Amino acid sequence: MKGITKFALAASLVAGTQASHQHHRHHHARRVVENLEKRSPEVVKYVEGPVVAVYELDGKVVEPEQAKAGIADGLYAVVGETTPTFTPPPPPPPPPATPTPSSTSTSQAAQFFEQKPTPTPETTSSSSSPTPSSPSAGSAGSSANPGCAVLGPTGIDADFPSGQIDCSCLPTQFGVQPVERLGMDGWLSFQQPDDKKWIPGVLINTIHQPISGGCPLNSFCSYACPNGYQKTQWPVSSQGSTGQSVGGLWCNAQGKLELTRPDCPKLCEKGAGGVFVENKLKDVANICQTNYPGDEKMSIATETKPGGKYELLNPDAKTSYWWKGSPTSAQYYLNNEGVEVAEACTWKSAKYPDSAGNWAPANLGVGKDIHGITYISIFWNQPTSNAKLNYNVEIIGDTSAPCALKNGVFTGGGNGCTTAISKPGGTATIVLTDS
Repeated sequence: MKGITKFALAASLVAGTQASHQHHRHHHARRVVENLEKRSPEVVKYVEGPVVAVYELDGKVVEPEQAKAGIADGLYAVVGETTPTFTPPPPPPPPPATPTPSSTSTSQAAQFFEQKPTPTPETTSSSSSPTPSSPSAGSAGSSANPGCAVLGPTGIDADFPSGQIDCSCLPTQFGVQPVERLGMDGWLSFQQPDDKKWIPGVLINTIHQPISGGCPLNSFCSYACPNGYQKTQWPVSSQGSTGQSVGGLWCNAQGKLELTRPDCPKLCEKGAGGVFVENKLKDVANICQTNYPGDEKMSIATETKPGGKYELLNPDAKTSYWWKGSPTSAQYYLNNEGVEVAEACTWKSAKYPDSAGNWAPANLGVGKDIHGITYISIFWNQPTSNAKLNYNVEIIGDTSAPCALKNGVFTGGGNGCTTAISKPGGTATIVLTDS
């Protein structure tokens, strides 16, 4: 029972059974109450929250390394909240040695771990729409603003001069990609503490989220990076007190942008790589990534056009955002063919209210775990949406098991499937084709 996903998923693990399928589920920013398969003795309630991994057995938290060792040794299988299934893959590259689970936990056949997200309040939503996150030149008004001038090196690999650039300047000189359609001067989101202060080490009780205008004073301002890159800035020790994710640069009281992770002075960093999407459709298909940490809306667009191939962000658990001590993955929303960016990469689509944005038909999860294994999953966006995708999706390349959605049916017949990149330096491509 190897090849189970080890990055942040809302799922459950079942001990010691010789199941013919493996199960797991990615989940992000929605509420779910569903029954596990018949082996489960109880209903598991999933509450809205960031994508994290928490392992439990009989109501007791189990150390991640202990649980993962059991998975790696074939002692546990992952059971998803909606029981997506897939054919067990060949063993991925062996992870470093980890502690073996105790005999108490491994001997309890048909007992359940729960791997679930921790609650976080629903964020304020906006019907604004973003532009694609592909590289583009220029910045929002920076050329005419002397406060945007930079004396030192610029570029995506240059260090950001903390405290020197005006908050009115989107720092495109350092790789940031403007998302103009949101109506926030190219930024993704604004998060302002209630007391308008940021004190490292102090959790934030109340967060206000303006949804228009420029980066406000005393606020965290989140931004987009090129395809395959992710933002590096979030206040590590000053996240939301009740689980809200907070991300971006800090606009101080003097109107200057500050790094929130000074030990990571570059604003955008390359992900682990190796994951691509290829459009073989007749029309555009938008894949929308969540702004995380931040307001968690699906506002970062990869607008795939017919014949195009694009890199997707594959977060590396060793360097990317951790939430409450656990690594997180990237989550994408797969919108139907022909749905434009303005209607796809937004919370609520006016044109397609039941089948786009937060209600898109399907999700895609991508992440490289701490052992160096990249996992990729596709699954229905249930129970949020009942919409069906109007094209096929197949993951091909250096993968450990088949995983596809063809004519509305997943490999294995469940509600989703997962595969892993099976060798060091391998790649995988998510291919979109007509049904």
